[in-house]
Amino acid sequence: MAQANSKQQIGIYIATSLVVGNMIGSGIYMLPANLAQYGGISIFGWLISGAGAILIALLFGRLSKLVPKTGGPYQYPKEGFGEFAGFLSGWGYWVSILLTNASIATIFSSYLLVFLPSWQGSHFAHLFITLAAIWGLTWVNTRGVHVGGKLQLVTTLLKVVPLLALTIAGLFYFNPAYFVPMNESGQSDLAAIAASVTLTLFAFLGIESATVPAGNIKLPKTTIPRATLLGTLFTIGVYVLASITIMGMMPHAALAKSSAPLADAAYILWGDFGTYFVGVGAVVSTFGALNGWILVQGQIPLSMADDKLMPPVFNRLSKQKFPVLGLVLSSGLISIIVLTNQSKGLVELFALLILLSTFLALISYLFSSLAEVQILIRQQPAGWRQKLIPAFIAGMPVFGFVMWAFYGSGLEIVFYGFMALILGIPFYIWAKIEQTKI
Repeated sequence: MAQANSKQQIGIYIATSLVVGNMIGSGIYMLPANLAQYGGISIFGWLISGAGAILIALLFGRLSKLVPKTGGPYQYPKEGFGEFAGFLSGWGYWVSILLTNASIATIFSSYLLVFLPSWQGSHFAHLFITLAAIWGLTWVNTRGVHVGGKLQLVTTLLKVVPLLALTIAGLFYFNPAYFVPMNESGQSDLAAIAASVTLTLFAFLGIESATVPAGNIKLPKTTIPRATLLGTLFTIGVYVLASITIMGMMPHAALAKSSAPLADAAYILWGDFGTYFVGVGAVVSTFGALNGWILVQGQIPLSMADDKLMPPVFNRLSKQKFPVLGLVLSSGLISIIVLTNQSKGLVELFALLILLSTFLALISYLFSSLAEVQILIRQQPAGWRQKLIPAFIAGMPVFGFVMWAFYGSGLEIVFYGFMALILGIPFYIWAKIEQTKI
């Protein structure tokens, strides 16, 4: 794909905001309720997934230098292990994005309804706002990656303020008794931590965001690694501190039943004002994350279509060098996901979508973990032989971390995730048939 002109390219600030903005989305606003069933031991889940996130960030930083192409989570497995591994990674990652956007749009609608009391309880209102957010931001991103990138920078700055304010103020209401017993799940400590790792890992999806639109980033070989690591470190700090604070402010039984845990915590601090203050932060946060992921969702199938592994409709570009048709088709699929899951409760739906989304994204991480070794062997840059063992050693912790996260997903999610992955194979065969017509 041709490089975007300099006015359409994005630099370090927008690239970093893309990483932070895509990670700080709906997860932190609902995960405290999902994690409350495990108790204070879930903090170890945050720490382990945070450590894994740093390893993944460093991995993608190295890979972005070897393969500075659009569609990083798809390109790295393809360059390392061939077309089919690349296709499975790209397909799984793309479906993961669609599920992520469905969950973010749903949470955005729920928090926005806090400010529209006359619409609360209306199924139609919830559905209307969800779909309006999806298609409104789809239209914004058809204007080009730089327009969506600027919006991402603004919303990222706005979303961090309420989170930091709540975290700092909440420390004065912290009650250590809420962390006793540490494990309330009824499972072994190992099983509880493993489940917590998989749930919290969803909040870190987006680590690779700066690698996806690589063709639209200025100086990608330096900008992408810096943006990825800076964004990841900042987000880990926000997540861990906010989670500890919230779990120390409310009994776990009450927290587990909350559909807006941060808003409930803010009410303890500041009353009705706190509810609305955090509500604004949640609306801005989910809106910004949805914008960032919609910006990304057209880039993966674009890169795959460029390699003739997806239908050519996905790499038709607008005057702004943006895959408009692919973006619109992706948003259409997100709308279908939303419409077909309206019968589920909010917490239940959110948990299902994030676990399935995480599993599918992990496929790309798994292949990418050791792709560096294969890419070095294929490209044979200067001193490549001396880099093989260090690359293998650096990749194995990521490989082990992903396997741990698979274990924590549970058999049901692994089954549905495997089914979603296998459904892509006919599209791969279709693309190979199309290649024979050229």
